[in-house]
Amino acid sequence: MKKIGFLSFGHWSAAPGSQAQNASDILLQSIDLAVAAEELGADGAYFRVHHFARQLGSPFPLLSAAAAKTSRIEIGTGVIDMRYENPLYMAEDAGAASNATAVWAAQLGMNLQSSTLKTDETGEPLHIQQAAQIRAYREAWKEAGHTRAPRVSVSRSIFAIVNDQDRMYFDGSGESQDHIGMLHGGIRAVFGRSYADEPDRLVKQLAQDDAIAEADTLLLTVPNQLGVEYNAHVLDAILKYVAPELGWR
Repeated sequence: MKKIGFLSFGHWSAAPGSQAQNASDILLQSIDLAVAAEELGADGAYFRVHHFARQLGSPFPLLSAAAAKTSRIEIGTGVIDMRYENPLYMAEDAGAASNATAVWAAQLGMNLQSSTLKTDETGEPLHIQQAAQIRAYREAWKEAGHTRAPRVSVSRSIFAIVNDQDRMYFDGSGESQDHIGMLHGGIRAVFGRSYADEPDRLVKQLAQDDAIAEADTLLLTVPNQLGVEYNAHVLDAILKYVAPELGWR
């Protein structure tokens, strides 16, 4: 069994085709998607936080509102820009940057939430580096003497193509390789591939992702500007056609 939730970047834009035209839209739709995810049997609803941008910027009122509308699903944040926050709130994402910070997070008793972007430390594919990061985190957790079991999540862009609308949006967008880029300060980083394919082929591809296998929780990054109904369909397709075949359900 593996916990499966979604991670929304909370974008809104007045561009044609966007279902989230303004900040009010994305706040209300975020709550509705959390409700829909719970009804579908998903386990988590997580939201990225970006200040001074056309994205979600006030996480705790949103989480409170989503919690008031749901009863079982886990609710939390993905990334919080610590320049504008109290440092005590950093537990959600403190270990995601490198193996060293993963060990540091484990020593302090924090859970690990590792995304699709990581410092490139070995030149290997993201999923291999990320799996090693998770193992280093768990070993440090054990050595620190913590008694509870740690939580580890990874996020991925995964789309099961099951109808014509899926084909219109994502057919051909699945990537076989990661991307390499440079962060501020000349730090080399690896950004993970996306998955988009028919369910049977998707199952075979995901079975080879070492980091997903290591993690206890998988967060599906959703294209939130396509609206609540379509994103609920994206979650449902994974839960119905992919998760059972991989032993996640």
